Formats: sequence, structure tokens, C-alpha cells
Amino acid sequence: MANAQDRLTTVISTKGQVILPKAIRDLRHWPAGTRLTVESTSEGVLLKPEPAFAPATVEAVFGSLAFEGRAKSIDEMDAAVAAEAARRARD
Repeated sequence: MANAQDRLTTVISTKGQVILPKAIRDLRHWPAGTRLTVESTSEGVLLKPEPAFAPATVEAVFGSLAFEGRAKSIDEMDAAVAAEAARRARD
């Protein structure tokens, strides 16, 4: 990422459009078509990608995925979470 001396600039078009510099889009992995939320803050404008899925409660999605077999124990779930965290730490 660029430091304060290498700030990137852009221009607001007559239609109010702003082109984000390619370096920023690449850094954030924001391809064309990425939907962003826009928030006004005391520091300026904050852009954040919209979540891929709408927020949901456990009750709303409970039972949506069929599973056959015995239920996993808390220890088995904890071990699976730890194994996935270790795998992601390596990537």
C-alpha cells in the first residue's frame, strides 16, 4: 500500500462518479461490479464491500442443510475449528 507521501488521487466526474485507482482495487480484491456501501465519517468517506449474504439468525437457517449421521460432539467441533484455523494460517 502506498504511504502518505505517495497518496493516490482521483476526480469526481460531472455525474458524481469516482474511479478507484487500480492499486486500491487490486489490494482490496474489488473486481468490476463489486457493490460497495458508502458511509460519511468525520474523516471523509468510507467504502466497504457489501456482505455476500444478508445477516441471518441461527433460527432462520437451522435445518437448511440436510445431514445424515450422528451429531458431532463439542470436542469434535472444536478440533475441526482448530484444524481449519491452522490450515488457513499456513495459506
